[in-house]
Amino acid sequence: MLTPRISRISLLLFYLLLSADSSNGSPSPNSKSRTSSVFPLFKLREKSRFWSETVLRTGFDDLESTKPGSADILNYTKAGNIGSFLNLLEVDSMYLPVPVNFIFIGFEGKGNKEFKLNADELERWFTKIDHIFEHTRIPTIGETLTPFYKISVDRGHNTHMPLVSHINYNFSVHAIELDEKVTSIFENAISMLGRKDDISSSSSSRNDEKGIWQVDVDMISFLFTSLVEYLKLEDAYNVFILNPKRDIKMVTYGYRRGLSSSEIKFLHENKALQTKILQSGNVPDSVLDLGNIKRPLYEKHPMAKFSWTIADETDTIDWYNRCFDALKNVEKLYQGKDIANVIQTKILKILNSQNDDMKLSVETALKSGNFDGFHADCLTDTWIGNQRWAFVDLTAGGPFSWGPSVGGEGVRTDKSLPNVGKTIGAVTEISEDEAEDRLQEAIQEKFSVFGDSDHHAIDILLAEIDVYELFAFKHCKGRRVKLALCEELDERMQDLKGELQSYEGEQYEEQHKRKAIEALKRMEEWNLFSDTHEDSQNYTVARDIFLSHLGETLWSSLRHIISPSLADGAFHYYEKIFFQLFFVTQEKVGHIKKLPVDLKSLTDGLSSLVLPSQKAQFSTELLPLSEDSALAMAFSVARRAAAVPLLLVNGTYRKTVRSYLDSAILQHQIKKLKEHASLKGSHASGRSTLEVPIFWFIHSDALLIDKHYQAKALSDMVIVAQSEPSSWESHLQCNGEPLLWDLRRPTKAALAAVAEHIAGLVPLHLVYNEAHETAIEDWIWSAGCNPFSITSQGWKISQFQHDTIARSYVITTLEESIQLMNSAIHRLVMEQTSKQTFKVFKAHESELLNKHRYVVSIWRRISSIMGELRYTDALRQLHTLEDATKSFSDYVNTTIASLHPIHCTMQRKVEVELDMTTIPAFLVVALALWFLLKGRKPKPKIN
Repeated sequence: MLTPRISRISLLLFYLLLSADSSNGSPSPNSKSRTSSVFPLFKLREKSRFWSETVLRTGFDDLESTKPGSADILNYTKAGNIGSFLNLLEVDSMYLPVPVNFIFIGFEGKGNKEFKLNADELERWFTKIDHIFEHTRIPTIGETLTPFYKISVDRGHNTHMPLVSHINYNFSVHAIELDEKVTSIFENAISMLGRKDDISSSSSSRNDEKGIWQVDVDMISFLFTSLVEYLKLEDAYNVFILNPKRDIKMVTYGYRRGLSSSEIKFLHENKALQTKILQSGNVPDSVLDLGNIKRPLYEKHPMAKFSWTIADETDTIDWYNRCFDALKNVEKLYQGKDIANVIQTKILKILNSQNDDMKLSVETALKSGNFDGFHADCLTDTWIGNQRWAFVDLTAGGPFSWGPSVGGEGVRTDKSLPNVGKTIGAVTEISEDEAEDRLQEAIQEKFSVFGDSDHHAIDILLAEIDVYELFAFKHCKGRRVKLALCEELDERMQDLKGELQSYEGEQYEEQHKRKAIEALKRMEEWNLFSDTHEDSQNYTVARDIFLSHLGETLWSSLRHIISPSLADGAFHYYEKIFFQLFFVTQEKVGHIKKLPVDLKSLTDGLSSLVLPSQKAQFSTELLPLSEDSALAMAFSVARRAAAVPLLLVNGTYRKTVRSYLDSAILQHQIKKLKEHASLKGSHASGRSTLEVPIFWFIHSDALLIDKHYQAKALSDMVIVAQSEPSSWESHLQCNGEPLLWDLRRPTKAALAAVAEHIAGLVPLHLVYNEAHETAIEDWIWSAGCNPFSITSQGWKISQFQHDTIARSYVITTLEESIQLMNSAIHRLVMEQTSKQTFKVFKAHESELLNKHRYVVSIWRRISSIMGELRYTDALRQLHTLEDATKSFSDYVNTTIASLHPIHCTMQRKVEVELDMTTIPAFLVVALALWFLLKGRKPKPKIN
């Protein structure tokens, strides 16, 4: 029975051998932990691109190789990790090109104050505009406004997506200066389409220069739309900057859609006019029928950081001739008509339109005779059109103001926009007498410091030079018409030069000589009084101030209109949007048509939020509280009251008690209604259909959402409150008057809330600010008849908002694709390389690079398509991008999984080194074995 003993001896021998070698053994190099390499992110901001040729393999030869050689294995092991070996870098920024046209009208020297904008100074200032900035998101807005109406934003909110996105906008600015014939068309249009704002004044004649005038923005919009179509500028965003010459009969004017308050009052009191309108027939849709004429200004947008084009008369002559004839027809239409006829024509045009959002208000007011809910729009000098254009008129003056009544930030004031008259005009209009007075004031102020004490003549000369230099810089430099006083000062400066040169003699002290020499050098560098060519004319401080202010205004148009911030959230593209309308009433209603809601206008408005490549579906359901105790309980729990302090526009303090629905409580209660399967509001499975539950609460008493809102977008539903008051005084004001809300028609607020729910659109005055790390307010561009503007009752979706909705879907998919790609690449970076894994990895390398290249090619394709504003084509790429990104990520996981069994296999190798101690060790072991295994003599047994 020697087997157990031999087993024990073998283990002992193995142990002794290891013990003998333990003092000289060393760990294997492969057992060292390797630190992961840190790779730079490829922003490529300077190149304005999101790919790098060093990252992408350009051909199949780079992706496929034959038998791996020793050099390939060496490069693989030296790389340290798979991500480094493949040159795959995480994406930090992706750039989407955005073409923009800034179109200047009245800046060729024939507009207001004959101001001429030169190409070099425009480029000098406008290239300072940030042409690349990140897409941003706004954290969740607080449920209630603070007592001073400042928007409350939750900074500590856990965001669904990064507030500062990986996606960057790369703006290509093309400045276009139109000729004086185009300027004359807009000047004539403003004059012909203008009418008195207050028709109840003592003199309402067109020859009356006093008072404020209103220009019909619906009519003048035809000019902007036709000009964009004529020059073929539809493939870019267009911002018009107007500087028309001021009409002496219209000192102050603004733009308005519809009727003014005085005209509404006149119509309300004139029953005969109401009857006449209801009995009248149709009127032409538009007297400004310009036909279909086109003369492209360029074949393709320059897509450069900044470019400048001057359109001459030959580029616009056809458009000018047609507009001139059309305006003559307008003049004939209104010629000899009194106020009643003008109002009748305007109302009939609204009634005969097919999808005018004012039609319902006008029809209801005329048929009922109650005009309480028919409110006038604000008078503004900025406007966002229904197509891809907006304008700002620098000549129009109010002063205009809008925003919160008390305490708000970024409100629109009379100093919010640059003013040619108050900056450039203030310099150029100074008369000879005013110039002499200002020169005398400057001299007295300068020499008053000398007092009665004695001063050297050189000091007095230098003081005189200082006065002339400052005066010339302010009032002589850059003037179109030279002042006679400036010529006299030029002659005086020549005399002063001669006096200073006389100080070069030896009889004067050294310090006086030095002062004279320095003054002469300074005067030689001047060019304050000499005539200069207009193209190389020096720029005054006033011009620089004006241009810097204008640049800031146009930059804000990029941030608020073209690429606004979106709400926090992931907004995906769905092929079908299913609007579920739940009308919650106090009592049972026999039929849905008996509801005080215009379903056609509501469904038309909701359909306008759907892109051409999407389909809209609707379902309606009546939910009377009297028959549903669970829903009635949810309503009662969410309904609350609050004492709200108000400080009105006129300074009056008022405390009101408001009844409102707490959106958070109501959302929680509705979720608890398990038995109402239709109230769950969950999204349909997959990405084919998005369900949008809209709970429309109809109440008799005044009812709001979260104290101040008519509608609110929540994470899984939209809540709307409708009540009886027709003239609710809101916390907002316009031109010193409170903005009144018709709580009977919350369609505008409902559309804004639904747009936020499905695509993240927020009001135009909100934008994320990186310096404050939260949202800030700027109310300048809260204009136009869209759901996100406060200055108009209209709720038409502009093409700007359509594009923003589509861009929101694209950016969400791109953002998720970047995050998933970065996560996969990070896993490759963390995966170490070794000789043992090389062969297995080579089997996956080609497919891995192919999948990565395919994703990047889709990124490129989407970026190119977005630069041409072909959003429908870009949306078609989203599902492909999602599948390709997921395929790459899954294959990365598969590749790493195939390498892990090799990593987990222990490569053990015992190395025995022979030295002076090895032989004695073997002898000791042999002796021990001999002692244990030697045979023993049998002992005799003695009984």
